[in-house]
Amino acid sequence: MILALCVLTVNAQEKLPLKLITTTPMPGFTGDFDHFGLDLKGNRLFLAAEEHKTVEVFDLRTGERIHSIEGFGQPLMMVYLPESNRLVVTDGGDSSVQLVDCKKYNIIKTIKLGQGVDHGVLNPVNKYYYVENGGGSSAPTHVLSIIDTKSFKRVGEVAGLPGSSNEGMVIDRAGKKLYVNLTGTDEVGVVDLDTGQLVVKWPLPDAHVAHAMVLDEPHHRIFIATRQPPRFIVFNTDTGKVVTSLPCVGVNSDMSFDVSRKRIYVTGSETASVFEQRDADHYEHVAEVPTAYRAKSSIFVPDLKRLYVAVSGKGKPDAKLELQIYEVQ
Repeated sequence: MILALCVLTVNAQEKLPLKLITTTPMPGFTGDFDHFGLDLKGNRLFLAAEEHKTVEVFDLRTGERIHSIEGFGQPLMMVYLPESNRLVVTDGGDSSVQLVDCKKYNIIKTIKLGQGVDHGVLNPVNKYYYVENGGGSSAPTHVLSIIDTKSFKRVGEVAGLPGSSNEGMVIDRAGKKLYVNLTGTDEVGVVDLDTGQLVVKWPLPDAHVAHAMVLDEPHHRIFIATRQPPRFIVFNTDTGKVVTSLPCVGVNSDMSFDVSRKRIYVTGSETASVFEQRDADHYEHVAEVPTAYRAKSSIFVPDLKRLYVAVSGKGKPDAKLELQIYEVQ
């Protein structure tokens, strides 16, 4: 009987779309991990350790932790620049954007911004980095400061975005439109990057606190994950209309689109929600893959067919923080 149960458990795990293959314990770490950065060619993965005030560096293939970059107030989000072997990091504790030399692993330049520094997004065409700041808990608006990553200078801003903050941004491949989750007003905003103006807003349908967002340009769709309640929502980017809305994991923070398998992975606390795109208008929830407490931050690396998940510990004194690596099945 016990053998039969073991076989059933193994079979159930094998049928899941994600399989845990490696775990890297993070002893001595507390609080939340935030977002990842990726250096595919250099075989490195970067992770923001908020409370530890460091950016941790891992071997992309083995998961081994190989370095700890110090000097941050509260690292939150980052983007790796392969052309210069540098890392741009948003620092909420220092209200700044930091530039890291990834050969020596030290901060070499700093740009001070307004309070509320958090999310950032890189324009794939001109390599401008748009950084949220200038808000705060009760501010009616916030701005996106524009950083030229080649010169590492502030070159402009998108001003007057509604609400005190945003929790996610994405830019189209042409570098023309920026989509943003306007957390304070529970809307999705579209910014024309040629004019720097917010041109349209789409209200979230009976949901609040939108975090992750992913763009599916070929199908003219954008995927949003909200926390209150936890929902996976699909918008038509031509019309601004909601295509579908499905329940998903709570305390979600990151989402990835596995284009070759037409799967969407949403990571949150205890599980990862997996959806399949049947076509542009039809989506199906296919699995809840067990992860861990506050395993909300993640990054999908298509070239390796792997999903990397950071297990945080905020609010749980005995939490065991770690990096988990899942292989796509």
